[in-house]
Parts: sequence; structure tokens; C-alpha cells
Amino acid sequence: MKAVFYLFFGKIKLIHTKIILIITRNLLNMLLTKASEYALLSLVIISKEQNPINVDSLSKQLNISRSFLAKVLQSLAKADILKSFKGANGGFVLAKSKEQITIYEIVSTVEDKLSVFECTGESSICPSGNLYFCTIWPVLTRLQGKIDNFLKKLSLDDLIESK
Repeated sequence: MKAVFYLFFGKIKLIHTKIILIITRNLLNMLLTKASEYALLSLVIISKEQNPINVDSLSKQLNISRSFLAKVLQSLAKADILKSFKGANGGFVLAKSKEQITIYEIVSTVEDKLSVFECTGESSICPSGNLYFCTIWPVLTRLQGKIDNFLKKLSLDDLIESK
């Protein structure tokens, strides 16, 4: 009986873990668009270079659209995450150390909206139209706050060192 009990609860724990992983992956897919992905991948490569690296080189290394990547990198330069240099030896370098650049800063620079959920505390854009009777938006708002705080504590260096 004990073996069946442990086996049963072991399966529930495994199923629970799989569900958590699926939810986490889906949340990240909603949060991180291609712009975020390209920004993060580019910054990892740029952080390892001593000299400026140009858009052509990065787009070839990452096998992604040059024009879209150029827009992403320009956004990062405008936000003082990158410095850009023009000319034959031009390209991009980090504007500050990789320890000082947060994932939140990167993602919020290249995303129109940094939110995992459509649900907000604004009645004008409430998906259900019943903001004042809704019991989930306060919970989702707190969860979004926790995600934001986590991303603010996570640096580019943390991302690089996590390999």
C-alpha cells in the first residue's frame, strides 16, 4: 500500500512539475518576442568582443535578418546600453559593464509592452469588461511585479555565466 501511495504521489509531483515548466515556458514566450531574443543574443556576443562588432557580422553569426537586427541594436544604443561607432571599423560595443545592464532594461527597451498578461488594472482595456468584479487581475498584477523585479535583479553577466 505504501509503494502505491508513494508511486501515486510521485506521479502527481512529476505531473505538477511538467505543468509548471509548461506554464513558465508559455509565460516567457509571451514576454520575450524575437526583438528581445535578438537583443539578448547580440549583447552576449558583443560583450565577449574587444572591438566593435558590426550588424552584418552579428546577423550572419545569429542567422537573422540584418534590417530587423539593426533596428534592435539602434534601440539599444538610444537607451545607452550600446555605443555605436560609424566608419569602416564601426559597430557596437557595450556602453557599460555587463554587470550593470539588467535583463529588464534590455527587454523593456526593445518591447512595446513589457507585460506577460493582457489583464491590467485599467478598466478601459480590461478583456472581460468587468474590472471592478474581477478577482484575478490583482493577483496577475502582483505576479507581473515579481517578474519585473526578477528581471531587474538579473544582469547580462548573470545570463552569460548561467551556461
